[in-house]
Amino acid sequence: MRWWKILVMETLRLNLNWDYGRPHEMANNHKTIRQMLEHGVRDEHDQYKWPTLKDNVGLFTPIIVDKLNQMVVAAGHHFFKKRRRNNTTMRFICQRHARSFSY
Repeated sequence: MRWWKILVMETLRLNLNWDYGRPHEMANNHKTIRQMLEHGVRDEHDQYKWPTLKDNVGLFTPIIVDKLNQMVVAAGHHFFKKRRRNNTTMRFICQRHARSFSY
């Protein structure tokens, strides 16, 4: 499996508190999740096997996910560096909760 697919499946599994059976079912049958996994309309025949999914999704430990999160946040701070100088407010939305940060 490609790293992107492993990251998507592990993110879903951790954030939704799923065991390995649920991501397996969703990766094979849920249209939106299959699009996130880079499957097109013609890729309906591509299915994920249980052992492959379980072995690969387990590669992303919470420590690795936390390091990736820190890298994304650092890149975001670098990208929005100009906004801090203008003392504007950036608004982030995550899981139905909005938080405002003033710079």
